Amino acid sequence: MDFHHHILSRRCWIFDLDGTLTLPVHDFAAIRTALGMADTDPDILQFLASLPPVEAAAKHARLMEIEYDLSAKTAAAPGAGQLLDQLLRRDALVGILTRNTREIAIHTLGQIGLKGYFTSEAILGRDEAAPKPHPEGIEKLLASWGGAPDDSVMVGDYLFDLQVGRAAGTATIHVDRSGAFRWPELADLAVSTLEDLAEKLAYSVPIPAPY
Repeated sequence: MDFHHHILSRRCWIFDLDGTLTLPVHDFAAIRTALGMADTDPDILQFLASLPPVEAAAKHARLMEIEYDLSAKTAAAPGAGQLLDQLLRRDALVGILTRNTREIAIHTLGQIGLKGYFTSEAILGRDEAAPKPHPEGIEKLLASWGGAPDDSVMVGDYLFDLQVGRAAGTATIHVDRSGAFRWPELADLAVSTLEDLAEKLAYSVPIPAPY
């Protein structure tokens, strides 16, 4: 069996949200500036975690304001609905693991017309699990589904998405509209769009669920 076919036939699918299921609108350099971060602080959540509690709370509130504003400016990525339709038709389990909050993720999904594909329990944000690339979020989703890493896929557009899949032992799919595919050693499959992924999925056969 072709290796990519084996990946696409898996039953548990976990998606990043921003820039994967949505069109990318985040200007992370601008967000860092708004939060008073130095250029040497690449990870926004790590930076916030390093602050005294009162300051951290204020900056978390500012970050949520920014994230709500961005959610109003994005749209579903081309092929997102098509891909999710295909997965649900074959009884796949679908979830979201985001470094955003669950509250904003659900709001964003409503904004872009994809909310109906996911139960709220299958949407994990930074308050439900340690942020990516820590594997806790994937582990929680798989435990709730009764799934296993070797029957699971992590789909995302950024390094943390690929790293978390590797850490949890799932297959990884890198979606990169630029076609640069900067982390080939971390991706089992690379596609430019979700439309491309949906097309590949159409030719795969789902693995029967274990009894």
